[in-house]
Amino acid sequence: MRPFMKKMLLGCAVLGYSFVAQAAGPLRVAVTDLAYEERVQEYFRNISATERSSVKASGRSSERETDFSYGRRSSGSLDARSESSFSYSEGTYSYIERGELRKFTADIKGEILKSGYFQITQAKPFTAKNSEKLYDVIARIKQGMYPGADYVLFGSINSIQFRQEANPIDNTDTVSHTLALELVAEFSLINTRNYQVKAAFSAMGDGQDVKLVSSRGARVVFNRGKVVTEVSKSLGVEVLKQLEEQLAGLGGDAPQRDQAMPQSRQQEEVIIFR
Repeated sequence: MRPFMKKMLLGCAVLGYSFVAQAAGPLRVAVTDLAYEERVQEYFRNISATERSSVKASGRSSERETDFSYGRRSSGSLDARSESSFSYSEGTYSYIERGELRKFTADIKGEILKSGYFQITQAKPFTAKNSEKLYDVIARIKQGMYPGADYVLFGSINSIQFRQEANPIDNTDTVSHTLALELVAEFSLINTRNYQVKAAFSAMGDGQDVKLVSSRGARVVFNRGKVVTEVSKSLGVEVLKQLEEQLAGLGGDAPQRDQAMPQSRQQEEVIIFR
């Protein structure tokens, strides 16, 4: 075989191997902090009181004297004024508060990394003063807030609720005290190239701390850190489960697990024609 044919075949083999290696690699995903939106009500009371006063006084006198008489005349005036006002108002006003919750995403990233389907890239936090743009993910992609990411996993909180209960245990003097937290969020996996939504789902994380108290009236101290940790971990597991169920919807973009290849496959096979 001629030398130039040998070089052409060798180049094609290397190019083909490089293309397959890139296509089989895991996709890069940026995980945003969980967005939230809630209506906040605040009580207000305004009291205003003002007082204004003024005093104005004037006087005049005159004297007249002759060989036969003497007279004196005087006059004066006093003008005093006072004004006061008082106003009182109270009530409630409401407004919409939007932002990002800087919690509950570490375990989501950890579960995604352990799966081997994705690599995690660091997303820039949302710091814009106009909070209405919080949900405009496409604008945030165009602004470069997710550098190097193939996909953005955008999550927003639907519900987050603490629940505290006390339940007596039958035929005992023991009371079961429970502190529970439930968090429900919805997620969208968005392609940063064509802005298509490749996966969409809801996920719930929950956690609780239970204390058994036999002495009535005893103080109960819950471990809130334990509750939050359980919520974060269970949410991460649920998010990965939902992602894996919808990975088939990625079509040709479906990621592959980032598993170590056998040494024999990692080495490039090169055939030298003599």
